Amino acid sequence: MATVTTTPGLFKLNWQDIFKGIKVAVILPVLNVIYQSIEAGSFEFDWKRISLLAAGGFIAYIIKNLLTPGEVVLKDVKPETVEGVKDGSIDVKLTTK
Repeated sequence: MATVTTTPGLFKLNWQDIFKGIKVAVILPVLNVIYQSIEAGSFEFDWKRISLLAAGGFIAYIIKNLLTPGEVVLKDVKPETVEGVKDGSIDVKLTTK
């Protein structure tokens, strides 16, 4: 059976967006520090730069999600069902709870 997932609409966020934004804010500076350390040949931490990169990554991710329209995502759908919807031989109706 197919599962339906919806994303928040335009100018809306949910808690999952916030958590993903935090992950991006952590990963972005770590990758940058590793890259710069490899280039420089030393492993130094510039905490001001790391925090600015983290804040920038978080803000960019949140803005991106605010400006992305909502979507309905179907998972675990049989290929023949998808083909039937494409060629018009199957009607699909979604109901909200």
